[in-house]
Amino acid sequence: MSERPEDRNEKIAVRFQVNGEPTELLVSANETLLSALRNQLGLTGTKYGCGTGDCCACTVSVNGRAILSCLSLAAELEGENVTTVEGLSDGSKLNPVQASFAELGAVQCGFCTPGMIMTINALLAENPDPSEQEVRHYLRGNLCRCTGYVKIVDAALAAAGTMEA
Repeated sequence: MSERPEDRNEKIAVRFQVNGEPTELLVSANETLLSALRNQLGLTGTKYGCGTGDCCACTVSVNGRAILSCLSLAAELEGENVTTVEGLSDGSKLNPVQASFAELGAVQCGFCTPGMIMTINALLAENPDPSEQEVRHYLRGNLCRCTGYVKIVDAALAAAGTMEA
């Protein structure tokens, strides 16, 4: 039986887009996307919360779909388009979800905020006019220990309809 790359600690070249920029990284076979984003690319907006997919603090977008970067292997992203919370803004101009969070004070400590914003961004891309119940359902996996989610839901609803198609 031959050795697997992860058994030899070999690095694998992976090419993908990160926030619209072509990126090539050397990653181990078991390196998570979260680790590659934070440790290799310095994109620290994506947070390490639980490491088990239970809190959604690490949420990013891959080809427009919200995923948990702590459960995704960087080596499997060849050719994909990854967007982090840093990639949502256009220079100093925040995207509508980011702007709503800022305007409505939908943050407490801010640790869960990037994952919340990425999740809501994905929801509004899928459904630009969700009900409050739909927003709450979509956020069901995003954990925040500081708030009752009222301002977060308000920010999502305020951003609804302002997203570019």
